[in-house]
Amino acid sequence: MIARFAIHRLKHKIDMLRLVPEFGFHSMRRWTSLALLLLTAVAITAQSLGAEASKLELVDIRSVDSSIVVELRYASPNNLTGHALYPPGTRALVQPEVAQRLAIAQQFLRRHGHRLKIWDAYRPRSVQVQLWRTTPRDVYIADPETANGSLHTWGVAVDATLVNSRNQPVMMPTDFDDFTPAAMLIYRGANQHIQSNLALLQAAMGAAGFYGHLREWWHFIAPEWKNHVPDPNLKASMSGKSSESKL
Repeated sequence: MIARFAIHRLKHKIDMLRLVPEFGFHSMRRWTSLALLLLTAVAITAQSLGAEASKLELVDIRSVDSSIVVELRYASPNNLTGHALYPPGTRALVQPEVAQRLAIAQQFLRRHGHRLKIWDAYRPRSVQVQLWRTTPRDVYIADPETANGSLHTWGVAVDATLVNSRNQPVMMPTDFDDFTPAAMLIYRGANQHIQSNLALLQAAMGAAGFYGHLREWWHFIAPEWKNHVPDPNLKASMSGKSSESKL
């Protein structure tokens, strides 16, 4: 039943991706030295991150539903850069309406013995700059200097996975920020556990109104994203363009 529902929602979300803009997301090779990478990491402070977030009136996801598990991957070295980009104690922030949608998804999952785990939420532009400058391989990264950067920088996108009722990870297609074909929205593998878990996640997020992303099974976009685009001319001009992988 869950799988059939997810497939129905999935077809709808893939069609709706035509409404999600492409903000200059390109596959780029960003080679940098280790010294530059470390210096950039040191430059990010809790004060600068807080200053950026305060302009957007964001809310802490766990203040809306404390049962949602948060493990911000950019707050630890366990990410594609190999070092922490967020300072200790960074909270998972989003627009208020996005937090409410996550609470709906969490309620759906709890009925099936699972919970949401958030890998990333609001991402300051300063961190987006670091990702753009220091990622030493071909990945899809939103250039923060063109258009409006990543949807994460507006607090309208989240990266999410599943855990069980004991907050233990479950089998999913890939780990976070995997840029192989295995990370596609539609799972094409043969593992029934992975297929079932992904279908459950997609069903929950679809029931809460989120759109999926064709290249990243963990990436979900709130339908209110247009309300937070800072440039109305850009918002109008980008409507109808297909979405590329956005990090």
